[in-house]
Amino acid sequence: MFTGIIREIGKVRFLEERGGAGVLGLEAAVLASGVGVGDSLAVDGVCLTVRGLGGRSAEMDVSPETLARTTLGALRSGAAVNLEPALIVGDRLDGHLVTGHVDCTGRIIDLRPEAGGVLLKIEVPSSHVRYLAVKGSVAVDGISLTVAAIEGSSAVVHVVPFTRDSTNLRLRRSGDLVNIETDLIAKYVERLLPGNGGRGLTWDQAELLR
Repeated sequence: MFTGIIREIGKVRFLEERGGAGVLGLEAAVLASGVGVGDSLAVDGVCLTVRGLGGRSAEMDVSPETLARTTLGALRSGAAVNLEPALIVGDRLDGHLVTGHVDCTGRIIDLRPEAGGVLLKIEVPSSHVRYLAVKGSVAVDGISLTVAAIEGSSAVVHVVPFTRDSTNLRLRRSGDLVNIETDLIAKYVERLLPGNGGRGLTWDQAELLR
């Protein structure tokens, strides 16, 4: 589990295909400060498991599903990626609950300076727009952001200067693909509703959602 608060921008050393899957090599200072073999690390919002570690370098397996569903399959040597170690129970939850299980990719269709920060408009697949809500949270490349507006199949988010400068969003351009993880609670609520595989909500449960 993660919070969407990026701790460092890491550098891709390599991405190699091995038997249909991938092995990702990274370099970052955060890897030498508490991250161990077997630990989870969010890379551009994707939860990966550290399989090898040496000082500031680490290797992680990337499954075929992850390569196909996220932007990781397009990474090249030297690319900058957002990194966040897993949440420790008792840590401050400054962002929102992020699982690192990316739902889809979105495309940046507008990116412009605004109030010292950046306004991003991201086109999201229509199958996932329903999980977004104005003033709700969304993880974009692992960054916890607040949805300012929903315009058709696009989400508008405002990125403050600190977040822009502390993540790889400062390198993004219009047309780039980004990893999207929608709100965890919204997906479970939908699952509970009749017709979606659940038995429906009890009266007490429905009252809690009012």
